Amino acid sequence: MNSKLNELTTMFKSHIRDYGMYIALGGIMLIFSILSRGLFLSPRVLSDLMDMTGYIAVLAVGMTLVIVIRHIDLSVGSVAGFLGAVAAILSSKVGLPIYVIIPLVMLIGIALGMLNGYVVAKLGVPAFVVTLAGMLFFRGALINVSHSETIFTGNEVFNAIGNGFIPDIMHIEGFHVLTFLIGVVGVIGYIYTQIKNRKKKQEYGLDVPSNFVFNFGMVLVSVVVMYFVFKISVYKGLSWTMVIVGIVVAVYHFITTNTILGRHIYAVGGNPEAAELSGISVNYITFVVFGSMTMLAALSGILFTARLQSAAPTAGNLFELDAIAGAYVGGVSAGGGVGKVTGSLIGALVMASLTKGMDLMNVGVSYQYMIRGLVLVAAVVFDVRTRNMKKNN
Repeated sequence: MNSKLNELTTMFKSHIRDYGMYIALGGIMLIFSILSRGLFLSPRVLSDLMDMTGYIAVLAVGMTLVIVIRHIDLSVGSVAGFLGAVAAILSSKVGLPIYVIIPLVMLIGIALGMLNGYVVAKLGVPAFVVTLAGMLFFRGALINVSHSETIFTGNEVFNAIGNGFIPDIMHIEGFHVLTFLIGVVGVIGYIYTQIKNRKKKQEYGLDVPSNFVFNFGMVLVSVVVMYFVFKISVYKGLSWTMVIVGIVVAVYHFITTNTILGRHIYAVGGNPEAAELSGISVNYITFVVFGSMTMLAALSGILFTARLQSAAPTAGNLFELDAIAGAYVGGVSAGGGVGKVTGSLIGALVMASLTKGMDLMNVGVSYQYMIRGLVLVAAVVFDVRTRNMKKNN
């Protein structure tokens, strides 16, 4: 028993960067659950928490890639607010259908991101300066198009993106069958993928954890996932926001782990000069990543607008903080070249859990800002310390 415990401890220490975010999330949820006498982990609150995480998670996914290639994008909050307002106008005043609004607004987002990428890559202006200017510009543009008034969206289909739930395949009072089945299939897919990856590593002679550690990790993840799936199933099931976020994370995870483009992104982040010498176009990767970032900012703006059923002049304020913090908490390295899209989802959930928990405890807005700022600093300190530990070892 002691040998297995020591094995788990050694495994944890060697992968502390990967496990740290899960410990932080678990600790936050446990603390708020105790302080709220179990209310934090109730089905309704958890469902609302997942929906809150939606627009942050989408931004954090894009921000992860931006930070991986050693840049930053401070404009995403203002872009999300502005394009969310554009979507509201197209829905409520122009009357366009949702299947036209979403791709149109996302295409606008891609164009804006490519412009950022051009100024950064071709003109050599630091991304911090370019996106800071974009943050100011689009904040003003949002106030201009909204005329400093709230734009309400009366389209029920549009609003369902942020507030609706997927239909069930059968009616059982108090239980959403389809959501539970999706969770079961997801866990089976996770276990299959883990076993397949383990066998592949063994074929290449790479180090893998022992059977005990490997099985322990799979069982733990599966139990936690099914716990949350069950909680959501006894409420209203999966929301459309959760489905959209799941698709975004799955697509970007596949791109970053199974495509040439993904390998090039990490190569540029690891060493831009070496990547350029090896034939990788750093400028092209910069265009793609910044275009991707504002495309996801557009989607985030749509999700947020649909959730509130309106677009306000203050929409998107400080979204960039949550996106950056979510990426760092999720394990992205401040030095570039390191970070997982799946980790950014957990990081976004950490930030949303903090906000939701503090709201339940009636913590003042001023203290919430200070705590979120401290979390961002802590995440960067954790990144630096863990990198130094690996170097020393």
